[in-house]
Parts: sequence; structure tokens; C-alpha cells
Amino acid sequence: MEHHHIPAGTGKQALETKPAVNRETHDHGKAMIADFRRRFWISLVLTVPILLLSPVVQDWLGLRDIFRFTGDTYLLFALSTVVYGYGGYPFLKGIITEFKEKTPGMMTLIALAITVAYAYSSAVAFGLSGEVFFWELATLIDVMLLGHWLEMRSVMAASSALEELAGFMLMEAH
Repeated sequence: MEHHHIPAGTGKQALETKPAVNRETHDHGKAMIADFRRRFWISLVLTVPILLLSPVVQDWLGLRDIFRFTGDTYLLFALSTVVYGYGGYPFLKGIITEFKEKTPGMMTLIALAITVAYAYSSAVAFGLSGEVFFWELATLIDVMLLGHWLEMRSVMAASSALEELAGFMLMEAH
């Protein structure tokens, strides 16, 4: 940290200049926030047709006859694959990191949940007897992306505020 000293005879305090914000960390944080925001909005847009194509949701809304068509399950699978791969990517990447560090945590939990839902639902889409859980997969990813985006944004704002506050601290006084 660099110090600027005012000569002792001036009667003024010698103040340290505000610590330089680590630009690289700040820019990386902003990029991560933007990435989560983008993944959230794209996944959310894709979730709407996933919901409308899901048999359980169709039954709840009484829309089964309106949205049923030949190949609808394959379209549901395709849309869900995009949400799983694109929206779920941070969690799938996170599980690898957590396993390498031998510290399973939230990313592991989310990645396992979405992978099991995706694998089982894909098997059902291609002939296994059961119900698909694609809409649960998509909404879980949406909620987790939103939560991480808001958390990262809050942490970044708090960090910036603390850095600003630290800039007002007197490091030396004469």
C-alpha cells in the first residue's frame, strides 16, 4: 500500500490513500454475476415451454389436450437438455471442484439433484416406465441460478462498500 505523508509541520494528518481496489478480482466478480444473470434469464425463458409440455403441469392446468402432440416428449427432452447443460453448468462444474478439494457442499447437492432428475427423466422419455421430472429439473436450476446471482450481487456490493469504508480509515497520524 502506498502512503502519502504530509510534512509534520503543517498540522495536518498524514493520510494513507484509499487502497487500490483489486480490479482483476472486481472485474471477475462482475463477469460471474453477469454470467449467472444471463444463465438465469435464458433458462427461465426455456422453462416456460418445459412447463407447458410437462404432463403433470398440463393436468394441473387442464391443458392436456391443447399442448399434446406427436413428439412432444422429445421436444421436452431437448429443451430440458439445454437447460440442464447451459443452466446447470455452474453446478456441474462446481461438483468437480468440490470433489477435487474433497469438500462436498451446495454445488454437489444441486448437481446430484439435477443429474438424477435429468438421467431418470431422459430414460422415461425414451421408454422407461414412469413420469418425467423435467419441469422440476428446470425450475430447480432457475431457482438456484437466481439465488446464486442475487447472493453474488449482494456480496459484491458489500465488498465494494467495505473497500470504500476502508478508504476513509486513517492509517497514520502525526
